[in-house]
Amino acid sequence: MEATARALVEAGAVGLNFEDGTGDPAHPLADPAEQCERIRRIRATGENLGVHIVINARTDVYLDHVGEPATRFEHTVERLNAYRQAGADCLFAPGVQDGETIGRLVKGLKGPLNVLAGPATPPVRELERLGVARLSFGSWPARSTWGLFQRLTRELREKGTFTTLAEGAIPYAEINKLVE
Repeated sequence: MEATARALVEAGAVGLNFEDGTGDPAHPLADPAEQCERIRRIRATGENLGVHIVINARTDVYLDHVGEPATRFEHTVERLNAYRQAGADCLFAPGVQDGETIGRLVKGLKGPLNVLAGPATPPVRELERLGVARLSFGSWPARSTWGLFQRLTRELREKGTFTTLAEGAIPYAEINKLVE
């Protein structure tokens, strides 16, 4: 953990998302006590280097559908509040999409809430009203781009045409302005 935090600072970064998802269906979330210890170690490494590493602690309770639906809210609050107490700056609950639950999380957490944007996520103004502090896009932009590429290659393979190239395409001159 310390080597990763040190490398992060040496690379010039000042923050990270720190996830508790394991990818193991039998044990989908890391042990909370161990996760808290890792957060403390990241925090201490940054302090020793004179850098406040911004830790966006994430729990995948909602994203990975961990436990019964009726238990997810309390499970999320418990984990994220523990991560905050261990030194996390921001609390990330990806997979939460309904405004009611988002609002309850904002009230139940002892730190700023980060949510993951998606097609069913409330609009930005509603998220602001609810008290959400940070919005992440995760893999959505890349996946959307790959979806367009998939449609283009399918059209090319099936029809031999290229009309999909124009779907939402930014004019060449605008791209040049973005990179000037």
